[in-house]
Amino acid sequence: MTNRKNRLKKGIDSLAEQIELHEDKLRRAEEEENLELALYYRKEIEAKRRDKEEKERMLGKGG
Repeated sequence: MTNRKNRLKKGIDSLAEQIELHEDKLRRAEEEENLELALYYRKEIEAKRRDKEEKERMLGKGG
């Protein structure tokens, strides 16, 4: 595997972990009825999902 593919794969794995952490934080914010914080986490999750999808597309195209 090339260095580029390795970096993309590590980036995808990292983003997946970050999404999972943010989803946990979102659940806590919603349970605490902290709407402002929940909105922040929703936006962060969406941005990270877009980044992850883009990296997956780049990896799928052969790097």
